[in-house]
Amino acid sequence: MAAGPLAEPAAPARPAAPEGGRLGTASIVFFVVAASAPLTVAAGGLPQSLAVTGVLGQPLIYLGLAAVLVVFGAGYAAMSRRISGAGAFYAYIAAGLGRATGTGAAFVALLAYNAMQVGIAGLFGFTTADFIHAKTGADVPWWVILLVTVVVVGVLGFLRIDLNARVLVTLLTIETLTVLVFNIAEVVTTHHPLSTEPFTWDAATTGGVGSAACFAIAGFMGFESGAIYGQECKDPQRTVPRATYLAVALIGVFYAFTSWAMVVGTGTDDAVGMSAKYGPDLLFVLSRDSLGGLFADFAHLFLITSMLAALISFHNAVARYFQVLGQDRALPRRLGRTHPRFGSPYMGSLAQSALAVVVVIVFAALGLDPVATLFTWLTNVGALGVILLLAATSFSVVAYFRRHDASGTTFWSRMLAPVVSGVVLLTVAVAIWDNFPVLLGTEGDSSLSWILPGLVVFCGAAGVAYGLVLKARRPEVYAVLASGEAERRAR
Repeated sequence: MAAGPLAEPAAPARPAAPEGGRLGTASIVFFVVAASAPLTVAAGGLPQSLAVTGVLGQPLIYLGLAAVLVVFGAGYAAMSRRISGAGAFYAYIAAGLGRATGTGAAFVALLAYNAMQVGIAGLFGFTTADFIHAKTGADVPWWVILLVTVVVVGVLGFLRIDLNARVLVTLLTIETLTVLVFNIAEVVTTHHPLSTEPFTWDAATTGGVGSAACFAIAGFMGFESGAIYGQECKDPQRTVPRATYLAVALIGVFYAFTSWAMVVGTGTDDAVGMSAKYGPDLLFVLSRDSLGGLFADFAHLFLITSMLAALISFHNAVARYFQVLGQDRALPRRLGRTHPRFGSPYMGSLAQSALAVVVVIVFAALGLDPVATLFTWLTNVGALGVILLLAATSFSVVAYFRRHDASGTTFWSRMLAPVVSGVVLLTVAVAIWDNFPVLLGTEGDSSLSWILPGLVVFCGAAGVAYGLVLKARRPEVYAVLASGEAERRAR
């Protein structure tokens, strides 16, 4: 039967990569890993996880989550060979679970990536102001630094994608080498036994395991970037799956090594206590002992550039979601415009920058702490949103291939792997929700513990409702949502 104008997405023809597509596998890997912010995870996420959860088995948790995402990647790659577009979760979920559900996913993605970008910006502003004060004695307000940074990131988003890739290559190389040198130094110079306990099942399952998984999953937050940049790849059909698998493997192994080195450096008996005592300064305390004060100072500086790299990556992700929704007319069409010279989604970039400025001004005007509120609140909201999107994408793969031609796929990639990853990821999402009071540092029955995660559900429900309204009142718009048709016309 021919599909009517209100039918859910059929298998859209894969559009050819745009002329002049510049991104290869290495560039996409850089975008994915940069969003995970290796030095930010090493200095902030790992000590905080140890302190809050008491779980020594961080390395095994990272490896386990990497394995889950590799399983997820089987279905994800199968979908990427059939569907391309800048709004990856949006396009995939719409193709499998319906356009209205896909619109809900797009709204959740906008919330999650904006929350991550602005939340990390809060930590960036505070850390940079603290570093400037420590080295010069000058007291520069965190929000002033942050507003300047928003402008810089916005300019990069306005320019060509390959310029952004070069910036990320430089920043990511510096911070990765910093963490790698730290890891090796801790292993080589430690006065404690080189224990393998952190890789044992008992170590990974003793303590607040759910909370530890919540912290760890943030290290994989750039996972979707490979498909987001599908329009700008030289060969999306091969580049996206290859870059996704490679990035997940690198992130999982690297963070497992980093968390093991940190536990070895402190000693298994003191890891939790020292993490609670020093927090984000633990990496600098350890590096001063093993590598000297000069290295610790440079590591502090590179932490700032690490967060800058993450800000650039998340900014680009948000800009491309605005772009594809604008092209589909689910949002104002001007958001879908591409710069005639640079080829960038410049209106989406400007929209993200404007939103970040507004949020920063509001938090600064209310006198709220940029770390305890802006960073903590928003990054946890972002983590929950992305986990739910990953789970929904898994189930959409199953639904899609049950209705469409599955030739060229295996039972593993179209059915078994998506079901396994979907169930596991949904379980992690439930754990995040249950642990929100711990993650926020709130006590008792704080309304924040349900308001903040409730924002994710609200945005998803609002997006689904909006999609259904479009279906009823603007069927011509609904008919092309997430189909890639508007994208092809825009070219």
